[in-house]
Amino acid sequence: MFTVITPSTHDIGAFDVRRTLPNKARTMVGPFIFVDQFGPAHFDIGAGMDVRPHPHINLATVTYLFEGAIDHRDSLGTFATIRPGACNLMTAGRGIVHSERTPAAERAAGSAISGMQTWLALPDGKEEIDPAFEHVAKDDLPLIEDNNVSARVIMGSLWGKTSPITQHSATIYADILMHAGATIPIEAEADERAILVAIGDASLDGERLDRHSLYILKPGHAMTLRADSDARVMLLGGEAFSTPRHVWWNFVSSSRDRINEAKHEWKERKFPLVPGDGKEFIPIPEVPKTVSYP
Repeated sequence: MFTVITPSTHDIGAFDVRRTLPNKARTMVGPFIFVDQFGPAHFDIGAGMDVRPHPHINLATVTYLFEGAIDHRDSLGTFATIRPGACNLMTAGRGIVHSERTPAAERAAGSAISGMQTWLALPDGKEEIDPAFEHVAKDDLPLIEDNNVSARVIMGSLWGKTSPITQHSATIYADILMHAGATIPIEAEADERAILVAIGDASLDGERLDRHSLYILKPGHAMTLRADSDARVMLLGGEAFSTPRHVWWNFVSSSRDRINEAKHEWKERKFPLVPGDGKEFIPIPEVPKTVSYP
């Protein structure tokens, strides 16, 4: 009925990150090639997230928060603060650099942080498009509320509602809040789908789901999600890719040569700087934590 991907946990100092994709058993679900759940955690007064400028190619990042706030800056000159329920879509295309930091007000007061960061591989013919950034506010994302369920459609079309966020390939992504005992249908239309229980306890067609694991569902099979306690569940997936993608550190591409080119460009500091955050950067690692397994 489904394949289970157990997360690897990375302690990055202030909080834990649980990563389910990429994995030896599976590289992608639809266009999703990287799935991280971070937190929940609480920063001490004066502390916060400081992800220094770093590069991406041939992908789009999707940031979605449950708690807290993050200041996004990128080499296009974008500055945007994301808060819970909103979505940031950053399309790297031929190359972009960005940083993610806790806003000054939250840093001064001490703040919580919890959410999801996912990457979407760009499809054939679009890997080298121009970089772009898109912020969609919470109130502009469709919300379906019925029978103790509140489901926000982050990307794509689900339950008769469509998100305004750009899709480079057919994508579904939703944040589902459920009270104990509530149920919601998981539609079968997408090529590939997966479920991740971020908070609480839930079951799928009667089978209990482990929290933080990624459950890849059988194609073409409609299912019913049930909350066994108050729960928060992420649904993701979309169009299956016909050609493989490779991952090395922050780089995704159908071409290993393109990834090697990006490695060289970052080592030689040939990527553009981030206005307002150009003094620091993350050096390229000798052994990255994020790789694909061909």
